[in-house]
Amino acid sequence: MKRIALLGECMIELNGTPFGDMQQSFGGDTLNTAIYLARASQRTDIQVSYLTAMGQDPLSQQIIARWQQAGIDTSAVLIDQQRHPGLYLIQLDERGERTFLYWRNDSAARYLMQHPQLPQLKQAVSDVDALYLSGISLAILPAADRQALLLWLAELHRADVAIIFDSNYRPALWQSPADARACYQQLLAITALALVTDDDEQALWGDEDVTRTLQRLKAAGVQQAVVKQGAAGCCYQALKTGEPAITIPTQTVSKVVDTTSAGDSFNAGFLTGFLQDLPPEECARMGHQLAGIVIQHKGAIIPECATRAVTNTFIMHMANGQTSH
Repeated sequence: MKRIALLGECMIELNGTPFGDMQQSFGGDTLNTAIYLARASQRTDIQVSYLTAMGQDPLSQQIIARWQQAGIDTSAVLIDQQRHPGLYLIQLDERGERTFLYWRNDSAARYLMQHPQLPQLKQAVSDVDALYLSGISLAILPAADRQALLLWLAELHRADVAIIFDSNYRPALWQSPADARACYQQLLAITALALVTDDDEQALWGDEDVTRTLQRLKAAGVQQAVVKQGAAGCCYQALKTGEPAITIPTQTVSKVVDTTSAGDSFNAGFLTGFLQDLPPEECARMGHQLAGIVIQHKGAIIPECATRAVTNTFIMHMANGQTSH
């Protein structure tokens, strides 16, 4: 059994036209990955846990119940007696590209590291194989709590827990780019697998191309890296061993409806194979296949029935040690 814990924030999602048709759901970058990873790894030896803080209000409890129905272990979800989940609104243009408005400054997840039951959470995940988080997981925390999280992650790294990091840089959440770079540098030094996006790396670091991104990640101490390039596919390199980088193309999607969770679902597909020790090319293809389905639907988390065909394919091919090309 492989155990992976994903750390971050879940918010209430409103998706639609302001003062018009609006759908209510929930989402958040690492939570989206956890949901899709749980779906894709059904009937495999992967246990998916989510680490966060939620409120005691009925909406929080209904959201947690839905995670459990999706197959996520919620035993390390802490309940904040005073706070509630954050909220965000997605607005889409005619090409399916999205913009967001957020209300999250006093969310329960923002104060996770101050929760009185944090020691119990740490103990509950002390024996996981991997811990996954994103730049947003770091950015939403107060500065002192962010450093406390980094110290804990360093302890897990020394205990041979694989730290997996999606940089997911959001400038509005950071006091300055310099603060984000300093924090990322600390985390990249202990990162086993980095899942980054070329646009984010260019915005934060000024990387002129994927080659420069991979060189920088290697210098920072990252062992393996995937650079996501949208419709162009992705580039993978085993940085620690110095093997040549490989590019894995994606298949064209005829109608893109909503790219909200494209990177999150790619990560879920990739991690499904990665945790089963499949070759990186196969992991990337799984990521592309899952993301290709997700972006044809509205919202961060699409109905389970919409992903069932591709996740069933994953399960079948993982049983044979390969995925379809």
